[in-house]
Amino acid sequence: MSAITLEVPTIPSAHSELALPSDERKARTAELLAEARLTDGEERRAILEQVIVINIPVARTLAARYRNRGQAQDELEQVACLALTRAVHGFDPELGDDLLVFAVPTILGELKRHFRSASWVVRPPRRVQEIRPRIAVMEAELTQELGRPPSVEELAEAVDAPVAEVEEALSCGDLAHASSLDEPVSETGSSLAELLPTTEAGFEHSEAVALLGPACRQLKERDRAILRMRFYEQMTQQQIADELGVTQVQVSRLLQRIFTDLRKSVGQANAA
Repeated sequence: MSAITLEVPTIPSAHSELALPSDERKARTAELLAEARLTDGEERRAILEQVIVINIPVARTLAARYRNRGQAQDELEQVACLALTRAVHGFDPELGDDLLVFAVPTILGELKRHFRSASWVVRPPRRVQEIRPRIAVMEAELTQELGRPPSVEELAEAVDAPVAEVEEALSCGDLAHASSLDEPVSETGSSLAELLPTTEAGFEHSEAVALLGPACRQLKERDRAILRMRFYEQMTQQQIADELGVTQVQVSRLLQRIFTDLRKSVGQANAA
């Protein structure tokens, strides 16, 4: 079966006639999906695109839940619409007649993954990301109740989490924003960039050569050829597979094994 290329249709305006009433949208969606089951190829693809367009207002509504959280609304809508597109192409009418029962969790999950991967400059562990909203809510409630900011211990008790985990969550408050390297950080007006240590040009490269050179020389000729093709000739795994007469999966496994051998070799050299 050939791979399906998913293309997100142009998002219609909020006042488009495609924003059908819920019952009409559901009925029309079910009708189109039933038609799609009886067709294939370009005809089926065209019908599924109609399904996507009809349900784009739903994707827009779900994306709106995440507005004003540091991500552009247009970007959120694109994420939601791509998730909707995948849901439509992956929907099996035999398992139910309501597309949104399947599509809504898919869209919300994709939006949450987008925030986890895109909204942090330095991404903390997932458990810390999940506990931060609860801490923010309880901190506001306890401040009002106690007439003062709550202690870390009081917050930990309120959210039922270890004190250390609450401290970690509070300490990562600025990880979603980056400081400018040009920002003055001292009375003399020196910028952060001026205070950062410098590294001698070429030092890291020389260190890597010194460590990897002996390790690479211990590899078999075929392994060295694979490394040369991958990192010096910039060949893809598939191109290497074609060159060697093997599959892309085999090349991937060969590279993993070579990396393991190199790590062991470098580790033994450092231990010595």
